Amino acid sequence: MQRNAQPTVYIMASARNGTLYIGVTSDLLQRIAQHRDGSFGGFTARYGVHHLVWFEQHATMEPAITREKQLKKWNRAWKIRLIEEDNPEWRDLATDFGFAALR
Repeated sequence: MQRNAQPTVYIMASARNGTLYIGVTSDLLQRIAQHRDGSFGGFTARYGVHHLVWFEQHATMEPAITREKQLKKWNRAWKIRLIEEDNPEWRDLATDFGFAALR
């Protein structure tokens, strides 16, 4: 699995139109692994939010954090529209990085 140490805003989902989680990280692959194995804990572990459905990379952390805060203020319909613009099938994008497909 390749390393992806770049500031990234991402959205995880429990399923299509399911529970959403918006986060920011400097290492997307490590964060996906943490969400999937439950070591990230909290909200995503409690609600089974393990599918990467959208992400956006940034040059530095500052704009990534700003974007994360912006998205967290959006209403649910806007977030769903954002996901479906690039991922209309709500495919788990983590498989593109070599992660096993989830059921």
